Amino acid sequence: MMIKSEVLNEMRNRNCLVTGGTGLIGRQVVELLLSADACVTVVSLDDIKIPNTTHRKIDLCDFSKCMEVTSDMDYVFHVAGIKGSVEVTKEQPASFLVPLLMMNTNILEASRINRVCNLVYTSSIGAYASAEVFVEGENEEGAPMDSYPGMAKRIAEQQVMAYRIQYHMNNFSIVRPANVYGPGDNFDPQNAMVIPSLMARIKSGENPMKIWGDGSAVRDFAYSRDIAEGIIHALYYGTNSSYVNLGSGIGYTIKELVETLQKVTDFSYEFDTSKSSGFPKRVMNIDRARKLIHYEPSTSLVDGLRETWDWFVANSSESKLRKNYFIGA
Repeated sequence: MMIKSEVLNEMRNRNCLVTGGTGLIGRQVVELLLSADACVTVVSLDDIKIPNTTHRKIDLCDFSKCMEVTSDMDYVFHVAGIKGSVEVTKEQPASFLVPLLMMNTNILEASRINRVCNLVYTSSIGAYASAEVFVEGENEEGAPMDSYPGMAKRIAEQQVMAYRIQYHMNNFSIVRPANVYGPGDNFDPQNAMVIPSLMARIKSGENPMKIWGDGSAVRDFAYSRDIAEGIIHALYYGTNSSYVNLGSGIGYTIKELVETLQKVTDFSYEFDTSKSSGFPKRVMNIDRARKLIHYEPSTSLVDGLRETWDWFVANSSESKLRKNYFIGA
């Protein structure tokens, strides 16, 4: 575990709100807070309950509900978001943009009005403009890589920045995670990201599994537990006047990813070179996070994939309990 004892000690008996607390990153934040004896309230539209927490099934697009749930909170971890594949992002942009804008604006403003002691907002690598290596303060010109959801994430960052200027608030921090995977991910192959999509297709028996491209594309795959630890560190130490990247800091080719996954579970595959490989490279520089918030990811790719696979096999039916923003849109 990377997280420092002084950080966990600060969480003891604190009233902590985790939005999206049943999701990929949120549930890891919740588990860490519970291990520190925090009083945790989870907000989620999923029909999933986490033991020893107060669960509030409310829509963060409703400002009055955001005011209600942030009242008397010491710390707010705003992790709620909407995650989907490149294809679904292109096909259903409003399903990302509209609820993200509403929930982000509402929870941030409610937390400001209710004088929450500290808040951390979870943005995304997709808020960056296109680049190969992402460094804070760079690649800010031009449209965000993830188009509509990336713009929604970026606007919420600007909201936090506006608070710093007008209200002199430095107690709201911002993190930009890389490509996150882990237990509790979205494993629906119709709209999932690369790792959960691969796992779902392996479990379905696809043989051989066709993988788009030639396997040369490089990505930064970050394990959800490491990201959760970074988020809690960001709230405790603060990100000053900007934001920090959270990733593994390591670039893996898709071929390396697939070969590592084969060490976890056996399957056959072949690359379809007639299909696009996507962006050649996307890797986070995490030097600022290491220095500013003492972030140090510790989970190897093979260990993270093994824990994710084992969880998925044991919990493959959980997807039926989760809110799906892409049905009936």
